Amino acid sequence: MSLKTIRGAGLVGLLALLMAVFAVASPNFLTASNLFTVTRLDAEIGLIALGMAMVIASGGIDLSVGAILALSSVTLGQLYEAGMPLPAAMACALGVAVVCGLVNGAVVVLLDLHPLLVTLGTLALYRGLALGISNATGFSNFPRSFEYIGQSYVGPIPTQLLIWALLAVLVHIVVRHGTAGRRLLSVGVNETAARFSGVSLGAVRMGVYGASGLLAGIASLIYSSRVFSARGDAGAGLELLAIAAVVLGGASIRGGEISVARTTLAVLVIGVIPNGFILAGVDTSWQYVAVGLVMVVAVALNERLGRGEAAPA
Repeated sequence: MSLKTIRGAGLVGLLALLMAVFAVASPNFLTASNLFTVTRLDAEIGLIALGMAMVIASGGIDLSVGAILALSSVTLGQLYEAGMPLPAAMACALGVAVVCGLVNGAVVVLLDLHPLLVTLGTLALYRGLALGISNATGFSNFPRSFEYIGQSYVGPIPTQLLIWALLAVLVHIVVRHGTAGRRLLSVGVNETAARFSGVSLGAVRMGVYGASGLLAGIASLIYSSRVFSARGDAGAGLELLAIAAVVLGGASIRGGEISVARTTLAVLVIGVIPNGFILAGVDTSWQYVAVGLVMVVAVALNERLGRGEAAPA
């Protein structure tokens, strides 16, 4: 059995174990309405995790995605309140998110700086802009039609779950079956070899950070529609949950590996923890303890299993 299969099976087992424990703790946990509620909330983390997975696979990291979500959200609210038609305001909000991602990539590439330091700085920059533009208040005068993205259902399935699934399939196809995906992974595995193979490191990095920004922008539209508000403090902490999902999904923090399926499973694992705690009557502050423990164990196992796989027979 391959290491990838073991990791996937482990995630399925962990998800099943958590669901069994929470089902015992609360009879309401396994109801269809509650499970769909969990996936509605997971969609925003899941979209950001897709972008984070691509960034990490390229050997980078992006701590600013939660702040990008907030800046995109308040851009939407500000422009709509100023009289711009909602579709145009939504397009501009996505554009701002993409530009933020491209700025991250440009600073990393042009100044040859570590992405951890760059995105730590832009996290503060984008969050400050979001709070400044919104004056620390929310915009909530959207038309009722805006509820469709984050509050409606297609049959019994939440609309945002379908959006997440569609984009997950698209990202999987790109990274597994497209030239762009092969270039992305080659940069993460060995930058020098990728450069000598004709791969433009700058183009790849700009591409993944731009894609990460776009996915954060889409998540911001879903968030704003779900809570029916655009806020400068939106998305706080989502970057940590996204990184946790990517690492729990078996990706090496050093780059060169990506699995959309395992990342999606990991998002579901992380998503059921706070919901299960709430239904079980446990203080929700403990969810961060639980996610932190899961992440530490996942990193330790990934590194140990990775070394074992790389060791000579």
